Amino acid sequence: MKLRAIAHSRTGDKGNTSNISVIAYEAKHYPFLREQVTAERVKAVLAGVARGAVTRYEMPNVGALNFVIEGALGGGVTRSLALDAHGKSLSSALLDLDLPEPG
Repeated sequence: MKLRAIAHSRTGDKGNTSNISVIAYEAKHYPFLREQVTAERVKAVLAGVARGAVTRYEMPNVGALNFVIEGALGGGVTRSLALDAHGKSLSSALLDLDLPEPG
């Protein structure tokens, strides 16, 4: 199962740092997301761009995880020649993460 089956995502940026929220469609899936979508897994999925630390913040009241990914935007929006300088496509890459079926 792909992560996108049970969650959606939104990205943001500040300088060379990207943040990606993973938000459960249904509250019942939040504990499963918390268990399966770790900072280490996010760093592995985004290995081509996540050059710095990946920090995960949990937001149980809204059923979301927020990942802050340092060094992910090629120097930052005003310094990068990257086609996706804001990193908006990173959420699509993350939502392609393979997960086991929730119990």
